[in-house]
Amino acid sequence: MKYLITERQLKLIKEQDEILELDFDFFNNNWDILQKFLERRGNPPYIITGDLDLKGSNIESLGNLQSVGGFLNLEGSKIQTLGNLQSVKGYLNLRLSKIQSLGNLQSVGGFLNLFNTKIESLGNLQYVEGDLNLNYSKIQSLGNLQSVGGDLDLYGSKIQTLGNLQSVGGILNLPGSKIQTLGNLQSVGGDLYLSRTPLSKTTTKKEIRNIPNLTIEGEIYL
Repeated sequence: MKYLITERQLKLIKEQDEILELDFDFFNNNWDILQKFLERRGNPPYIITGDLDLKGSNIESLGNLQSVGGFLNLEGSKIQTLGNLQSVKGYLNLRLSKIQSLGNLQSVGGFLNLFNTKIESLGNLQYVEGDLNLNYSKIQSLGNLQSVGGDLDLYGSKIQTLGNLQSVGGILNLPGSKIQTLGNLQSVGGDLYLSRTPLSKTTTKKEIRNIPNLTIEGEIYL
């Protein structure tokens, strides 16, 4: 089958500094058509300006994708790494996918869902503006993560320290995890849940409240 792109669509494709700016809608939201177009152009670095929904697909690579202007849905896909992807302006859903590495990803503008994935580290990721769900994941390190704008859920994870994380805007949920230290944490905008963790057995609510430079707006549950 032969796929054609209209002249109007071609005019709306911008090429700046050798990075293509593309709208997935122009390719009828069809990943195969997009890949054929990129192949003809020599597989250059590219940006998706809107949403990219690849839920349940067999996709294993994003190629030279640099950023997504809307949401990126890879739930249940076979993707293992995000490669050169640096940012997603909307939410990023990797729930139940085969993801093992976030590659060069640095920021997510919405929520980030990594529920029940094999991910062990967040690597270069620094900011998540929405919720971050790592519930029942294999996570052992938050990497370079500095802030989560919404809730952070690490229920039942293997995480032992929050590392470089400085702020959580909402609830910090750690029950059943292996957490032993709050690392460099400075603020929690909601409640802090620590039941059934190593840390809950070695500290008290008062001691947590008295940690220098740490503010917890909500309740502490041990």
